[in-house]
Order: sequence, then C-alpha cells, then structure tokens
Amino acid sequence: MDFKFSNHALARMDSRGISKDTVLDIIEQPDEVAIEDESITIYSKLVEENSKPYLYRVFVNKLKNPRLIITAYKTSKIRKYGNKIR
Repeated sequence: MDFKFSNHALARMDSRGISKDTVLDIIEQPDEVAIEDESITIYSKLVEENSKPYLYRVFVNKLKNPRLIITAYKTSKIRKYGNKIR
C-alpha cells in the first residue's frame, strides 16, 4: 500500500518529534484500526517510551490515491483514545 504525507502531517510530526518510519510502522502494524467516517481511518499503537506508555494515532484519508497521511500524534490519554487497547 502506498502512502503520501500531507504538508500538515509533516509539520505536525516534526513539531511532535515523530519520524516517518514510526508513522509507517504504526500503519503497517497497528494495535487498533478505527473508521472515523467514509474517508478517514485512524491507526493506533501503544508504545512504551522511558517506562511510560503512549498511544500513537495516525489519521489517513483512504479515498486519496496514494492514501494521504493527514496527521499523527502521541498521547498519554490511553483510556480516552485507545478504545480496545489495554
């Protein structure tokens, strides 16, 4: 599957210290995949950093060709966003 990073995603990833490799790994091996609507899919993965769990979330527009990565972030609010994780 081919993916393209939007300018917004690249800017947000840079400001949040998230690499392209990390985002692609999350898409390839997610812990959870959620359908937000007919165009947006959210890939989530729980990752431990410095002995603390973080939930990474990657938003992808699946109607674009190649699929467009819209944004990515990590959060410590696992219960809020990680519906099936943990």
